[in-house]
Parts: sequence; structure tokens; C-alpha cells
Amino acid sequence: MRGTGNSVVSRCGRLHPRRNETTRASKSEGAIDRFAQPFVFARLRILASPAALAQTYPDRNVTIVVTTAAGALTDTLTRVVAQQLSEMWKQSVIVENRSGAGYSIAAQSVMRGEHDGYTLLASETGFYTTQPHLYAEGKLAYDAERDFVPVAGYGTIPTALLVNPSVPVNSVSDLIALAKKKPGAVTFGTAGVGSALHIAGLELESLTGIKMTAVHYRGAAPALSDVIAGHINAVIMGPSVALSSVKLGKLKMLAFGSEKRVPQFPDVPTIAETVPGYEANVSFGLFAAAGTPAEIIKKVNADVQKIVSDPEFQKKYLERFAVQPVPGPIDAFAEYLRTDSAKWREVIKAANVKIE
Repeated sequence: MRGTGNSVVSRCGRLHPRRNETTRASKSEGAIDRFAQPFVFARLRILASPAALAQTYPDRNVTIVVTTAAGALTDTLTRVVAQQLSEMWKQSVIVENRSGAGYSIAAQSVMRGEHDGYTLLASETGFYTTQPHLYAEGKLAYDAERDFVPVAGYGTIPTALLVNPSVPVNSVSDLIALAKKKPGAVTFGTAGVGSALHIAGLELESLTGIKMTAVHYRGAAPALSDVIAGHINAVIMGPSVALSSVKLGKLKMLAFGSEKRVPQFPDVPTIAETVPGYEANVSFGLFAAAGTPAEIIKKVNADVQKIVSDPEFQKKYLERFAVQPVPGPIDAFAEYLRTDSAKWREVIKAANVKIE
């Protein structure tokens, strides 16, 4: 028998590894097995039945990507919902803020991820109901109705028509009369072209025949600040962050954009009482990338409904911000969004607003 390096050749010509070579091979094979395990488990997930996936979901961290900066109402509600989902699921639910470019940065982030329910999108529903009508075909990197599916709604908040105290109006009728007397003289702030604040102003123009001047800002907060400072006349936005200024007399709240009066403010009229058909709300909810297993979407929907329908949650969070309920079941929530989308398509078309 003669040696050749680390191996031994027997008389019959067979090559036998030495003992230390056998040990190394075993270790190498174990490393390969450990490396392959995640891929095997991933493959098993794919082959599992939808019902089985829903039963085990989630078995790891879930990420919710939010379209707004921290502190906005979408973010505030999402963090509360995420915390309670985490407690229900016994898994971490991570909230990640990706604001900018309207809703696009966050939406594209979710689209690029796995369509498995472990990355969800939290957004104002304008992402689904108004943004698609503002861009020329092909200008957005996604088609909201094709590439995303509604999962669950948190609620909807009526907008409020707020004006600086120096503006000589005390009602919606007064504001309309002023705008008709001086076309273009009344200024209103927006959070950018095509934002909920902008669309709410366009709807008022469309239904009354008045002409106001939109002043665009990078967000609702600076628009509100300039109304308070007297640099612009008005803004139509969710009232939660403005209530303290209203109480201090720094703003006048003329009316709400809801269909009915808000229970927390029974003495404040609706715009619709003067302008029939007017309604401008801001709704919030969760979306998933198209292709996410339906059974997982049903599970998330059911669990979010449990949270937002809880009386303690409603009192502590929804009533505090004057948030009203939206349809809970998936099909009803989707129909709610389709109806809203059809309405805003006509408003945007009439105003001839396009983002190139």
C-alpha cells in the first residue's frame, strides 16, 4: 500500500480517505444541510395549502410600511393596530415609515417584497381612490387596482373647512359668496397637487361654480400653519391637529365635509347642508400586494376588525380623532373604495388636474 497525499491507495486500486479527511467531509455536508434548510422550508411554505398557511400565519415578523411620516394620523393609528396585532399573533409587527412622492415610495417598497402577507402597506385610501386618476397612463410605477388588494380599513375622518379669523366669513354660504364676488381671490392650502386637501377644494369648486386659488405645500402641517399665520385664507383637512387652534380662536371651523354632522361637534354644520352632494373624507387602511394568499388576507382582515371594533379602542383612539367606521368585511371595504374611486375620478376629470 502506498500513500498519495491525504489518501491511501489499496492494492485493489481503491482510493480511501484518511480519518481527518472523512471528518472534514462530514462537517462540510452538515454545513450544506444547514445552508439548504431555509430554502427547503420556503419550498414547503409554497406547497402548503392556503388554509394551512393561514393557520400558521404569522410564524415570523410582519412589517407594515406606512406612506406617511411618523406622527401623522395614518402612522398613529397603524402603530396602535400593529401593537395589538403583535399581542394577538405573538410575533413582532414592525412599522416602517417611507413617506415621499405621494404614496409611491412606500407602495413600490411593498411591491418589491415577497407577496406573502409578511409585508403590508398602511395608507390613506387616496392611494387607491384618487392617485390613479391624477397621473397620465404609465406615469406611475404601479396600478393600484391591479397590483394591490384592500385588506382592512381602520376608519374615516371627515375633513373640516378651516379659515383664518381675519377672513370676513362665518359660514360656507359666506365663503361661497366671497369667492363668487372675487374669483381667485380666496386662497386655500393643500398638501401638494392631487393631495386629499387639494381634491377636497376642487370638489367644492366643482359643485358651486366658484374659483379659488390653490397654494401647494409639502404636507398638511405647513398649509395649516400658513392659515393660522394669515398667509392664506383657508384649508380643508382632517381636523384633529387643528382642534386646539380652533379652541384658542386662531382658526374658525366653518363646517365638516362629512355626509352627516359629527357626533363630537353637533353644533358644527356640514358643507353638504349648503352644498348638496358634497362629501370629502380621509380614510385609512391596510393593503397587500396582489398575489398574497387570500386566506392570509382574510385572517388579517378579521383580526383588524376585532381591534377597531373594540369599544375601548374606539373610545381611546377613534373618537378622540373624530374617526368614523368604514365597512369591515373585505368585499364591503373593497366596494367602499371602488365607489369612492369612481366619485373622485369625475371630480379630477372635471377639474382637469393631471400630474405629468
